[in-house]
Amino acid sequence: MAPRAQTGSGQLSRGLLLLWALLGTGLCHVGTEAEGFGQDARTRPPIAMFNQLAQLLEERYTNITQYCWEMFVDLMRNVTASELCEWKVISRPYSMLQACLEDGADHLHYGYPNALAERFIFQSHHRYFHNCTREHQVYLDPPEDVLLAMIIAPICLIPFLVTLVIWRSKDGKAQP
Repeated sequence: MAPRAQTGSGQLSRGLLLLWALLGTGLCHVGTEAEGFGQDARTRPPIAMFNQLAQLLEERYTNITQYCWEMFVDLMRNVTASELCEWKVISRPYSMLQACLEDGADHLHYGYPNALAERFIFQSHHRYFHNCTREHQVYLDPPEDVLLAMIIAPICLIPFLVTLVIWRSKDGKAQP
């Protein structure tokens, strides 16, 4: 049976990739008897197999992150120095970098966020956005007088609403 070379996305399917990795490392032998994993066993211990698969996975993700970074740098070439701190201009390349890193990790079932992806995000900030400062300070909390009004208004309404409900329920008519 001949393996399929490519799927619709142009990459080996996950199952074939795993089979290829097992066949290529000599861990999957057709016609051999299963033996224990002792010192004299002819197969490698499961930890060695896990380490090889992890290295293969990390190598593939490293290639993906490098591609994502090159795409980001190419998009950032179109941004002038005066526009580097304008979110409307840089949001598209920045979001594409983040999405590429995340999608690559999801495709390989590699955890995200991870150290490699964070390294490229930090590298983007260090290279392009290190001189960006806020012109106007942004307050996350409202001013104290607005906050006080927002707290007091519902507190004052509660006794009024309770009184209204009690008054309407005492009219003496039977409710259907």
